[in-house]
Amino acid sequence: MSDRLAQLSEAGVSIWLDDLSRERLDSGNLAGLIRDKHVVGVTTNPTIFANALSKGDAYDKQVRELAARGADLSATVRELTTTDVRNAADLFRDVYTATNGTDGRVSIEVDPRLAKDTAKTVAEAQDLWKTVDRPNVFIKIPATEEGLPAITATLAEGISVNVTLIFSVERYRKVIEAFFAGLEQAKANGHDLRSIESVASFFVSRVDTEVDKRLAAIGTDEAKALRGEAAIANARLAYAAYEELFASERWAALKAEGANPQRPLWASTGVKDPSYSDTRYVDQLVAPGTVNTMPEKTIEAVADHAEIDGDKVTGTGSQAQAVFDQLEGVGIDVRDVFLTLENEGVDKFEKSWQELLDTVEGQLGKAKD
Repeated sequence: MSDRLAQLSEAGVSIWLDDLSRERLDSGNLAGLIRDKHVVGVTTNPTIFANALSKGDAYDKQVRELAARGADLSATVRELTTTDVRNAADLFRDVYTATNGTDGRVSIEVDPRLAKDTAKTVAEAQDLWKTVDRPNVFIKIPATEEGLPAITATLAEGISVNVTLIFSVERYRKVIEAFFAGLEQAKANGHDLRSIESVASFFVSRVDTEVDKRLAAIGTDEAKALRGEAAIANARLAYAAYEELFASERWAALKAEGANPQRPLWASTGVKDPSYSDTRYVDQLVAPGTVNTMPEKTIEAVADHAEIDGDKVTGTGSQAQAVFDQLEGVGIDVRDVFLTLENEGVDKFEKSWQELLDTVEGQLGKAKD
């Protein structure tokens, strides 16, 4: 039987798990995915932590200990989440070493309520970096307009960054510019650029969800024919932008100083529409030097039946642009799609963060009774 996940890795795609919980760590599930499924990294977000904390009793002992010490809600949430990330980072340390720091990474996101506040985002990123205290952690910062200067400022301090919530190629170009500026400032600040890594998380499935809904509302045969085309085309255009900007003289100068490229990361790759192939956002986005972060269900689907057939992205920019020309031709306001998705993404993570706070508040209350 062919090892499709190995084929994916050999094609230059790093497989990361889009989930983390105390149960995964304690049960050996995550260690098993590293050993058997070629998983070389983990991403988290407020929704993932909210789900983890709301299920089972894996966190009860630590909550009781924190309650006994008089920890408040904010401190308790910080301790619970950073403990998971620190322990996962330790689990991935061998991968981190074997890949010279490229993989073996664990991401933790800044408080999503700070997405529109540059200074507080930078302060939070620095605090998370110090609290986790592992070289293979990534601090996740959303690619909002206010997040862009925060990305630069955080990188300038020598902190590795996972840029999240990128939906449009236009914003992605600004993210790469922020990355270049951050490395230039890091060098000026005396940091070794070889020690700084970054990925840019370009969201995939949510683009199809939003565009397909709008195509259905338009209702013409021409519109319906474009269903399911937007997300993959958008990602392929992003990769074309990546190739263009990382062929620039500006990047060449940074590379000469030992800088590592900011890899494109395909996020939100679990399929939302059951009529689509459950591996389409993996096997159709194979490209060298990329990361694909998947829910475990998608990893299992890829292992079982994905068709891994080499690079599906390089050289597809003009074809992908034609899809967007057609979308605009049938009446899709592409800019509004991306603005809607960014706002919804920030709102969703804010709500998840509140759910997380509410869950932990309840657990602290029980621990003190």
